Amino acid sequence: MRTMIDLHTHSIFSDGELIPAELARRAAAAGYRALAITDHGDASNIDFIIPRMVRVCGKLTEGLGIDVIPGIELTHVPPEQINEIVVESRRLGARIIVVHGETIVEPVAPGTNRAALDAPIDILAHPGLITEADARRAAERGIFLEITTRSGHCLTNGHVLRMARQFNAGLVLNTDSHDPRDLVGRETAWKIAAGAGMTGKEIKVMFRNSATLLRRAKTGKGEVLRAERRA
Repeated sequence: MRTMIDLHTHSIFSDGELIPAELARRAAAAGYRALAITDHGDASNIDFIIPRMVRVCGKLTEGLGIDVIPGIELTHVPPEQINEIVVESRRLGARIIVVHGETIVEPVAPGTNRAALDAPIDILAHPGLITEADARRAAERGIFLEITTRSGHCLTNGHVLRMARQFNAGLVLNTDSHDPRDLVGRETAWKIAAGAGMTGKEIKVMFRNSATLLRRAKTGKGEVLRAERRA
């Protein structure tokens, strides 16, 4: 049974190992119900990546019987440029917009988290040691914070969870897959979330958040909606 929804993955259009068709096929074989392909982008390449991803994701959805969503992960973009590039990404057809947050394992520019949360994005990925003010902002704007299965980025999952609990911010779990070994099924995703300290009830809400975001992406609506509240 296909149950896994993963809204943050990468193909050879950035630093992933697989072409979109193989990534989607391997995801289907791993029990995925849906995935978004969100390659790394900035002002230099979004006009190249997004239209091609829109085209191929439509064909893959028809051919594989799972939802394959075109997206983008804006990565190391100067904070003051994020909003403009988010708006352009949406215009080009990105259905899921992720911003590469201030992970502790990369030199992301300070202020990236806040600039992303002030823009019309869907997910702030691996936001590292996110501040109370930024967690509150995520909750106010209905932007999802990411619990990640990816090595390195996952080191602050527990902190992200605590901030989300404190301010009632919505969470989603993604893999940030770059090669096929990164893909995980629903059971493994559950265990990783539990390892971060989430209760069973919180994990169920988090998975429902992913389903809510998937439904929104499939309609093509670009407005940020408030995340489902944690139980």
